[in-house]
Amino acid sequence: MILTNTPDIPNKEIEEILGIARGSTVRARTIGRDICAGLKNIVGGEISEYTKLQAESREQAMQRMQQDAEQMGADAIVNVRFSTSMIMQGASEILAYGTAVKLK
Repeated sequence: MILTNTPDIPNKEIEEILGIARGSTVRARTIGRDICAGLKNIVGGEISEYTKLQAESREQAMQRMQQDAEQMGADAIVNVRFSTSMIMQGASEILAYGTAVKLK
């Protein structure tokens, strides 16, 4: 499946727009990551535990978006975007969404 954040795909023609494909995941921090992050906050620098958690969350949301598009019969997803929102203290949602399309 082709994924792009542009509205079209070079050398491809969109035959049909199938709808919005979306995938999300909600992740919470763990006490172990919070302790490491607290120590890192004292000395400064990247909090790699949270960076890894966010990267894993984005990948899972993107996979779920692809699965949603496949169920619609899509060949590609254009205008792919990500959104993050806080659900509660210590937990956030990552949403991946885009337009599922059929190519000629």
